[in-house]
Amino acid sequence: MLLIKNGRVIDPKSQLDKVCDILVDGNKVIKIEEQIEMADADVIDATGLVVAPGLVDIHVHFREPGQTHKEDIHTGALAAAAGGFTSVVMMANTNPTISDVATLKEVLASSDKENIHIYTNATITKNFNGQDLTDFKALLAAGAVSFSDDGIPLQSTKVVKEALNQAEQLGTFIALHEEDPELNGILGFNEYVAEDKFHFCGATGAAEYSMIARDVMIAYDRQAHLHIQHLSKAESVKIVEFAQNLGAHVTAEAAPQHFSKTEDLLLVKGSNAKMNPPLRTEKDRLAIIEGLKSGVISIIATDHAPHHADEKNVEDITKAPSGMTGLETSLSLGLTNLVETGDLSLSELLAKMTSNPAAIYDFEAGYLAENGPADIVIFADKEDRIVSENFASKAANSPFIGEKLKGVVKYTISDGQIVYQAQ
Repeated sequence: MLLIKNGRVIDPKSQLDKVCDILVDGNKVIKIEEQIEMADADVIDATGLVVAPGLVDIHVHFREPGQTHKEDIHTGALAAAAGGFTSVVMMANTNPTISDVATLKEVLASSDKENIHIYTNATITKNFNGQDLTDFKALLAAGAVSFSDDGIPLQSTKVVKEALNQAEQLGTFIALHEEDPELNGILGFNEYVAEDKFHFCGATGAAEYSMIARDVMIAYDRQAHLHIQHLSKAESVKIVEFAQNLGAHVTAEAAPQHFSKTEDLLLVKGSNAKMNPPLRTEKDRLAIIEGLKSGVISIIATDHAPHHADEKNVEDITKAPSGMTGLETSLSLGLTNLVETGDLSLSELLAKMTSNPAAIYDFEAGYLAENGPADIVIFADKEDRIVSENFASKAANSPFIGEKLKGVVKYTISDGQIVYQAQ
């Protein structure tokens, strides 16, 4: 048995927020009370620390199969645990893509070896061809949890409609990466910094919000669940809000980088600050925060996108891949840029990183309760950290290296086992 003593226990789902003890037996929480004594239990003294549900990230890239020089499922799981995450959903833009049952089973077999809960999407279209739907029914039966061509937008409205129809019939949803390539220039650079400093056309806001507008209205028409990935524009937030107010079943996520920094970081951190969608303007950053506050954006997801140093450290920044490693800085960025600023309470932040993402998948995760899962993160919410380049991930492509942030993960517990402990 494991006994966690004297921590500030926060469970957003039940609104619990008080100092108490938690007793874990096997993979279940069996008791939450103000004082628990158990002579033969292993004890964690959580005095002065926050005890919360294990974090849930519904948008990670673990690069297996085919790109394991960047990351693999094992190192991705280590990075997740180091960041306080006990459940993650992988994207399907592997090589080969997760478009068939055989590839899906291979990925899930690898995931099953890890000591956190790892789920995966399958692709919406076969090998990301944008035209031919995969076999949703067979892929769901084989263990896929939803569908996304993340990294590639669906240009065909016919395909979006058909995918929404199939997903709705099968009780699932599709998640979309929204950008119209015909309205974009070079990806990874917001349009203003691209024009002013690099003198080329970058990634435009219109490319994102025009496609979101199109797709939320198709979802409204079909009365199907559509999830919008990594919003980055002020207008995108307004469009999602409009669709939700109409009655559309639309959910949305934001990545920590988009509520933390602006396009100016690219000039300081170079390719490590190059991502897709790119860092935008201060107006956009503040709008993302307002969307999180209002609930229009209900989920924070990292878009963890590890790349090898040799790929990022190229002379021509336009040739560097977009993306940043995100699992090990996500909680700290939320604490620093949302809680410390007074924009969200600690419980509100945790809801967007635990119960809300778990809810859209009906995962048995994201909450703390008696007879519930023993997936727990214990962290110091006020302790400062300097982000180092020594990540558990294979990759260190983070623009936050060297920055002082709030929040240090002390323990991550998955299925009642300590899977990460701060040194």
